Amino acid sequence: MKTSVSFKNINRLAIPAIIAGIAEPLISLTDIAVIGNVEENPIEALAAAGIVGSFLSAIIWIVAQTKTAISSIVSQHLGANRLHAVKTLIPQVILFNFLLSLAIYGLTAYFASAIFNAYNAQALILSYSEDYYQIRALGYPLTLVTFAIFGVFRGLQNTLWAMICSISGAIVNAILDFLLVYGVDGFIPAMHLRGAAYASLAAQAVMLVMALWFFFKKTPFNLKLSFNINPQLKGLLIMAANLFVRTAALNFAIYLATSYATGYGKYYIAAQSILMNIWLFFSFFIDGYANAGNAISGRLLGSRDYKNLWELSKKLSKYSVIIAFILMGICGLFYNEIGLIFNKETGVLILFSSVFWMVLLMQPVNAIAFMFDGIFKGLGEAKYLRNVLLVATFLGFWPTLFIADYFGLKLHAIWIAFFVWMLIRSGALVIQFRRKYLHKEL
Repeated sequence: MKTSVSFKNINRLAIPAIIAGIAEPLISLTDIAVIGNVEENPIEALAAAGIVGSFLSAIIWIVAQTKTAISSIVSQHLGANRLHAVKTLIPQVILFNFLLSLAIYGLTAYFASAIFNAYNAQALILSYSEDYYQIRALGYPLTLVTFAIFGVFRGLQNTLWAMICSISGAIVNAILDFLLVYGVDGFIPAMHLRGAAYASLAAQAVMLVMALWFFFKKTPFNLKLSFNINPQLKGLLIMAANLFVRTAALNFAIYLATSYATGYGKYYIAAQSILMNIWLFFSFFIDGYANAGNAISGRLLGSRDYKNLWELSKKLSKYSVIIAFILMGICGLFYNEIGLIFNKETGVLILFSSVFWMVLLMQPVNAIAFMFDGIFKGLGEAKYLRNVLLVATFLGFWPTLFIADYFGLKLHAIWIAFFVWMLIRSGALVIQFRRKYLHKEL
């Protein structure tokens, strides 16, 4: 069956993927908006939520790369009409994710104090970070199993089911955030930062239960475990390992940004927490087209349809950049009001406003980078993605941050470094795609 790369078919996958994608950072944004407006120590609580959120994202992004790997393999087998060959692979990958999540929880929960010390968290911020993390970390098994199932859905060219699960989780999180953080007189005691952590945990549980329902009712797969290792598992784990390294490099950049901002003072890390979460929100929004590219490109590769693969890259580039400009325009109109959603402290808002324009300016570059990221993942080009991130992080981001920080640019230094980072990523992917696939289209 020929795969269409029409506007309708792309958006059939992209729009649910956008909604599902933004639900994840929306949970963190809701936490930050609620926490940043508590009466007791709002700056310290906001800083702790930002630090823990940064670390959680780092861990989850690294270990959840099996989602991308399984999506690529399932979509390629779908394109080749060989889904039967991966039926035993699915439960093996889900079990792998579950066991890995338990190991990560045990290790990181035990060393939580040392981990957040490495982020320069001290005194009350460190105490808040530890308490918040010990609860949030319980969600690792829930999240990683859910992500593996979402990878199966995407490989089957369906992003709607993940969207329904993610939106449901975001709604549960938002409601419980207000109820548990602020409390209800006479019914629920105010739990402050711990309440936000419990709200996120409940949201993750809801998403997993719903994902399992769709998995059993709507897909041709099951969770019956075969002790005969599927021959595709080795390739999947190699692909995932390359993506692990790639995402570790990505999160090293985010760690450096968070660590430097924490070292500048509590107002800086509070502002950086808001900026970083908005940047991630934009990233997941634009990433909807990357997810469509991930699903469709794998299927096109499986059927060796290189002409449509080239058309896919052109159309996705256009749509992603348009989305980026729309986001820039909306935020430009409400530039000063956006910061007030998350915090009312004048010192935090001044820092936020002085840097937010940089976050907006880089969105078209981000759009190209994320879109080609998705296509390359669908094509199974994990090794090249790994190398690009290593170069961008260690030869781009880190030296730029070090030099700009030396000149006292502080938060501006961090976002100049991010801009350089994204320019390297987008440029390298565009050049490689043209070099490798343009001649096959002709």
